[in-house]
Amino acid sequence: MKQLATLIQKDLLIELRQKHTLFGVLLYVGATVFAVYIMNGQPEVKVWNALFWITQLFVAVNSVAKSFLQEHPNRFRYYFTIVKPSTFLLAKMIYSIVLMLGISLISLALFTIMLGNPVSQTAVFIGVTAAGSISLSAVFTFLSAIAARAQQNAALMAILGFPLVIPVLMMLQNLALSAITPVYQEGWWLLMLVLLALAVMVVILGLILFPFLWQE
Repeated sequence: MKQLATLIQKDLLIELRQKHTLFGVLLYVGATVFAVYIMNGQPEVKVWNALFWITQLFVAVNSVAKSFLQEHPNRFRYYFTIVKPSTFLLAKMIYSIVLMLGISLISLALFTIMLGNPVSQTAVFIGVTAAGSISLSAVFTFLSAIAARAQQNAALMAILGFPLVIPVLMMLQNLALSAITPVYQEGWWLLMLVLLALAVMVVILGLILFPFLWQE
């Protein structure tokens, strides 16, 4: 646990020193919301929902996916001598989840201010946003680990990520619509469990496979 906390603190310090990356993502979110507002005003409910999750996808790509790609190959050799691969991967995932959740809440606030708030069940929608942050962070962190160990090939992350992210986005969109519409929809909690189970499966798969990548 001490090593895990130290690694998370290390990533936080790097993020604070490289503020241009975080501010760049926030600027992207703000510019996207403002552009939609200028071109279309306040969109209808389904368009609002689709725009929100597309924005979260690009936020995940630009903020979470760099978690391993920003590490120099020589650093991996150093980390190899001091920590376990499972601890290193968990630290990256936890930090990515916290970062993604914070940016998602800021995105939700910007969408509410500039594009209106069609959400009728705010608590449920925030819960869906949290579940989406966990799922997208877990997927892209794992893909970033694979790409980093494959000679820093970022294109590999995009190729592998497409079939994994599409089902996640479809489930998130359906869950969000159940929170937006005032009519109660049965079975939404089951879809939420499936989404969280997918995130857990990605984490377990990463803990199994990453030690083999770590030794390369």
